Amino acid sequence: MEKQVKEKNELWEWTKALLIAFAIAAIIRYFLFTPIAVDGESMMPTLEDGDRMIVNKIGYKIGEPKRFDIVVFHAPEQKNYIKRVIGLPGDTLEYKDDQLYINGDPIDEPYLDAYKEQINGGTLTEDFTLKDIDVSLDTIPEGYVFVMGDNRRNSKDSRHIGLVEQKEIIGNTSLIFWPFSDIKIVK
Repeated sequence: MEKQVKEKNELWEWTKALLIAFAIAAIIRYFLFTPIAVDGESMMPTLEDGDRMIVNKIGYKIGEPKRFDIVVFHAPEQKNYIKRVIGLPGDTLEYKDDQLYINGDPIDEPYLDAYKEQINGGTLTEDFTLKDIDVSLDTIPEGYVFVMGDNRRNSKDSRHIGLVEQKEIIGNTSLIFWPFSDIKIVK
């Protein structure tokens, strides 16, 4: 009799431990961090198709996106996109002769250097201004960001879908955890 009671208690303890573990895992995934798979080539060479990453969901609940953060957001096509933040609220933005200008100042994009070398002097980013995206825009309005993929020749980004509302941003990401041979933090 005592053995049966002990076995029932042990079973109940294991059940409670598993339920608590599943609840903690669900809370972490829903509120704090979640995995995502890179789908497509729009962030090459920084991110490869099939890379698995961790999305930090809490960073923008307590802070704002920063220029050049890699973010995951809900896109108009009912799909999540991974892109890089280029323009912030209040910025003017222009590309001319493959050079980014923010508020009239040239800005370096070191994450594009390797890709620019591959194209042997060709243009990676076509010329455009915010007015080319939306004729009513002089600056990026509050609550919005301008995003682009690193593979500028093959990226559906703010040049095509428009500005991204900050409330549509799920979080930022910089940790590739799969495949194991490519585990790294990207910038």
